[in-house]
Amino acid sequence: MQERTYSIPGMTCQHCVNTIEREIAELEGVKAVKADLEGKKAVIQWDSPATNEVVMDMLREIGYPAED
Repeated sequence: MQERTYSIPGMTCQHCVNTIEREIAELEGVKAVKADLEGKKAVIQWDSPATNEVVMDMLREIGYPAED
Protein backbone atom coordinates (compact mmCIF):
# COMPACT_ATOMS: atom_id res chain seq x y z
CA MET A 1 0.00 0.00 0.00
CA GLN A 2 1.17 3.51 -0.79
CA GLU A 3 0.48 6.56 1.37
CA ARG A 4 1.18 10.19 0.69
CA THR A 5 0.33 13.51 2.29
CA TYR A 6 -0.70 16.13 -0.26
CA SER A 7 -0.53 19.88 0.38
CA ILE A 8 -3.72 21.43 -1.01
CA PRO A 9 -3.60 25.24 -0.58
CA GLY A 10 -6.97 25.73 -2.30
CA MET A 11 -8.82 23.92 0.50
CA THR A 12 -10.67 26.72 2.29
CA CYS A 13 -13.87 25.28 3.79
CA GLN A 14 -15.66 22.12 4.88
CA HIS A 15 -17.24 21.81 1.44
CA CYS A 16 -13.71 21.52 0.01
CA VAL A 17 -12.89 18.77 2.50
CA ASN A 18 -16.07 16.87 1.64
CA THR A 19 -15.48 17.17 -2.11
CA ILE A 20 -11.87 16.01 -1.90
CA GLU A 21 -12.71 13.05 0.33
CA ARG A 22 -15.70 11.99 -1.77
CA GLU A 23 -14.07 12.31 -5.20
CA ILE A 24 -10.73 10.74 -4.30
CA ALA A 25 -12.42 7.86 -2.44
CA GLU A 26 -14.21 6.94 -5.68
CA LEU A 27 -10.93 6.23 -7.48
CA GLU A 28 -10.34 2.52 -7.97
CA GLY A 29 -7.66 1.33 -5.56
CA VAL A 30 -7.98 4.18 -3.05
CA LYS A 31 -8.26 2.73 0.46
CA ALA A 32 -8.49 5.85 2.64
CA VAL A 33 -8.71 9.63 2.33
CA LYS A 34 -8.52 12.07 5.23
CA ALA A 35 -8.53 15.77 4.43
CA ASP A 36 -7.47 18.30 7.08
CA LEU A 37 -8.87 21.80 6.57
CA GLU A 38 -6.68 23.47 9.19
CA GLY A 39 -3.49 21.99 7.77
CA LYS A 40 -4.68 22.30 4.16
CA LYS A 41 -3.56 18.77 3.45
CA ALA A 42 -4.94 15.33 2.64
CA VAL A 43 -3.51 11.94 3.54
CA ILE A 44 -4.38 9.38 0.89
CA GLN A 45 -3.70 5.63 0.91
CA TRP A 46 -3.98 3.47 -2.20
CA ASP A 47 -3.14 0.20 -3.89
CA SER A 48 -2.96 -0.60 -7.60
CA PRO A 49 -4.48 0.41 -9.97
CA ALA A 50 -4.38 3.85 -8.30
CA THR A 51 -1.08 5.76 -8.53
CA ASN A 52 0.26 9.09 -7.34
CA GLU A 53 -0.29 10.44 -10.87
CA VAL A 54 -3.93 9.30 -10.87
CA VAL A 55 -4.54 11.00 -7.51
CA MET A 56 -2.78 14.22 -8.62
CA ASP A 57 -4.79 14.26 -11.86
CA MET A 58 -8.08 13.87 -9.99
CA LEU A 59 -7.18 16.64 -7.53
CA ARG A 60 -6.50 18.95 -10.50
CA GLU A 61 -9.70 17.85 -12.23
CA ILE A 62 -11.88 18.67 -9.22
CA GLY A 63 -10.22 22.08 -8.74
CA TYR A 64 -7.89 21.33 -5.81
CA PRO A 65 -4.42 20.89 -7.31
CA ALA A 66 -1.82 19.63 -4.86
CA GLU A 67 1.56 21.29 -4.49
CA ASP A 68 4.64 19.13 -4.79
